[in-house]
Amino acid sequence: MKLGQLVRPLLPASLRNKVPAPRAAGRLPTRTHARRVLLLAGCVQPAMMPSIHSATARVLDAAGIQGVLAPAAGCCGAVKFHLNDQDGGMAQMRANIDAWWPLVDGPQAVEAIVMNASGCGVTVKEYGHILKDDPAYAAKAARISELTQDLSELLPALVPALRPLLKHQPDASRVIAFHPPCTLQHGQKLKGGVEQHLASLGFTVQVAKNEAHLCCGSAGTYSVLNPELAYALRDRKLGHLGELQPSVITSANIGCITHLQSGTTTPVRHWIEVLDDALST
Repeated sequence: MKLGQLVRPLLPASLRNKVPAPRAAGRLPTRTHARRVLLLAGCVQPAMMPSIHSATARVLDAAGIQGVLAPAAGCCGAVKFHLNDQDGGMAQMRANIDAWWPLVDGPQAVEAIVMNASGCGVTVKEYGHILKDDPAYAAKAARISELTQDLSELLPALVPALRPLLKHQPDASRVIAFHPPCTLQHGQKLKGGVEQHLASLGFTVQVAKNEAHLCCGSAGTYSVLNPELAYALRDRKLGHLGELQPSVITSANIGCITHLQSGTTTPVRHWIEVLDDALST
């Protein structure tokens, strides 16, 4: 990915679409807090947009919550499942459980496992189901799934702490379009939370009225293996989002963000980055 970003201007369009322009991750907070949550760096997001993890850590830090990583944790297992490699996916799940367990079961246990990529979130929430017949991991997997929350599920509790910390009141005339990923609204059954709670902080957040429930075409590895249909879905989605005349398009999953950005000059970001900007600028 780093090499691809270095030569990105020289790449043909089909490859350039898969290589997002580099973004600076920014600083990571160094404060410690009594409240701690576990974060998953994952595999795709750190390579493509490390700014999402940094923004997440900074927003949590501002609210008095420390985001911690287990260095040995890696891919959530979703990509291998997308490619019909269930055994490989389950091996990655077991490896993550092993890496997380000391931070889950102990005197300084985290209060939650927080996912800022909804594709990872829906997968980790299914660990308990996927590994239910594994005698060595069934109980641990169930506990991991029980602790897992999408980042947006923290928003109701974060809003009161963050409201007085906003460096400036969000511009109400600046429309932020939100694309709810399939893995968030269908997989995790979480609808409306991002829009509602960002609005309570003063942001003007809108969802395309037409077909907001449909896939943008990213769908894990689908956009790589089925580009013709994936790009048709992308352009259809961007058409509806464009009707909102947004200054920025936001989403909650790295796949959606990179796929949508490949078809528009309007910035496409994770919603947590927009919130982080309001807190730090």
